[in-house]
Amino acid sequence: MSLTARTCVPCQGGIPPLSAEQARVYLEETPGWTLSPAADRVSRHFTFPDFRTAQAFVNKVGNLCETEGHHADISFGWGHAEIVFYTHKIRGLHENDFIMAAKVNALA
Repeated sequence: MSLTARTCVPCQGGIPPLSAEQARVYLEETPGWTLSPAADRVSRHFTFPDFRTAQAFVNKVGNLCETEGHHADISFGWGHAEIVFYTHKIRGLHENDFIMAAKVNALA
């Protein structure tokens, strides 16, 4: 099943984050995303022709995050947005982060 067909499951903590190797496998399914050097976050930079388009995109991402119950760190400005996912409760990456990355790709 593709990542975009899955939904996030609540993470209550108490589980280990994905290893760097596991994260790299998921990264293959999320083109454009970058794994942090510590393999504890995934991020992607998006570019847009103007501020309004960037703002509309981050609003869509925010709505998606609310729907899925898994929230991103989002920063944006004129013509750009940066989206970062990681799972706070386990201080690292979970499958949910890659589900969200794939769904954000579908919005772009």
